[in-house]
Amino acid sequence: MSKSAAAGDKTAQPFLTDVKTLRERARKHLADGAVTSTYVGDVKRTIDILQSVLATEIVCVLRYTMHSIAASGISSDSVREEFAEHAEEEREHMTAVAERINQLGGKPNFNPEGLASRSASQYAEGENLVDMIKENLIAERIAVDHYRELIRFFGDDDITTRVMLEGILVTEEEHADDMHDLLIAHEGTPMLPDK
Repeated sequence: MSKSAAAGDKTAQPFLTDVKTLRERARKHLADGAVTSTYVGDVKRTIDILQSVLATEIVCVLRYTMHSIAASGISSDSVREEFAEHAEEEREHMTAVAERINQLGGKPNFNPEGLASRSASQYAEGENLVDMIKENLIAERIAVDHYRELIRFFGDDDITTRVMLEGILVTEEEHADDMHDLLIAHEGTPMLPDK
């Protein structure tokens, strides 16, 4: 194929929309905010999914916060600090998800009623330090699987939501690794097989 033929193909189907068209589209449907005509996802379904993600993050904030306060025993200070750090990172996730729901025209659901049923992870207190670590590791493993599934679901239909979830997933994987390391340190044997 010649360069001129290739160039002809590009002009026949331009990759970029011309500026005039972009400007005209931007002026339409202003009430839709960030949701423009090029958004190909299902806004209502995305908001519903993100409400579940928001609930999951709220439960994680609550669980880690409670564990950061209640953890006791030998060597608990460093674990308490780790729990507190994770609670703050989960709070950041919660805020990012709530902001995305708002951008899409939804109202973030912070209502505590029904929170446990909307969340993918559970609020489990644990009887002792090792139980707390295990409960957090279980919750992180649930979050990792859930967010991987959602990232595949959103794909290119909602790139902004997908990228947000990819960022959250990175932190959740780090949290799972941290909890696994703490479990080995406090129990002496790995709960998970060697990688």
